[in-house]
Amino acid sequence: MTTIKADAAVRTFTRKSATTTGDRVVGGISHTILTVWCIIVVLPLLWTVMSSFKSSSEIFSSPFSLPAKWNFDNYVGAWTTAGIGSFLLNTVIVVFGALAVTMLFGAMCAYVLARFQFPGSRGIYYLMLAGLTFPIFLAIVPLFFVLRSIGLLNTLPGLILTYAAFALPFTVFFLFSFFKALPNSIAEAAALDGAGEWRTFFQVMLPMARPGLATVAILNFVGLWNQFLLPVALNTDPKNYVLTQGMASFASQAGYSVDFGQLFAGAVMTIVPVFIVYLIFQRQLQGSVSQGTSK
Repeated sequence: MTTIKADAAVRTFTRKSATTTGDRVVGGISHTILTVWCIIVVLPLLWTVMSSFKSSSEIFSSPFSLPAKWNFDNYVGAWTTAGIGSFLLNTVIVVFGALAVTMLFGAMCAYVLARFQFPGSRGIYYLMLAGLTFPIFLAIVPLFFVLRSIGLLNTLPGLILTYAAFALPFTVFFLFSFFKALPNSIAEAAALDGAGEWRTFFQVMLPMARPGLATVAILNFVGLWNQFLLPVALNTDPKNYVLTQGMASFASQAGYSVDFGQLFAGAVMTIVPVFIVYLIFQRQLQGSVSQGTSK
């Protein structure tokens, strides 16, 4: 018996040694690539933050040195003079409005297509998938005339509806498989308890889909926050500018005489909301969808 245990221990140790060697090689390569990628991403961000505390002359004279004086004058100037504050407010209204519309109707659409079979359901799903392949620039001209005809051109509600329309196909595509994987027994148990379809969806199935909803929400948020082509073409009223338009206008309005310190400060203020949202939802991004369905 002792001999058998010793042989088993030797075989286990040998397998572990071989596996550990391979894991070390793969781990070393992976960590090296991730370290290089982290440096490529982080260093420009740190340089942007550092430059936001400098004046334009200091940025050109010593671009890689620390600021001679750390102050928030550039942030105050960017917020007031450059109008970053109003641009940020417009962006928050548009992005979160579009996100609310997209998540509500996207989740409902994905749930119905995943859980119910009816004539045309597969066709609707494939049309949603086709929307993922449709380039934005091909829809600019039709969207312009449609929004103008209904009185929503150069308005924030018009941008909200446009943003939601372009984010909806990806939301349905992402949540479709998620709702498809949810066990039928839970919905059947809710039905036996007297819950209707609406109550089953909002009180039972939707909470179970929370990890998937959080993941698609943060992905949509980043895409909508960085949207540039749609607002430039459909929102030419300066008082309704979003951040991407405001930053582009601020960078080009004075040519080479632009205040680069304020420009970098505005860029930092543009990045911070995305960073905060990521910190809030990072656990959902790191977790797998399958783990969320098993809870």
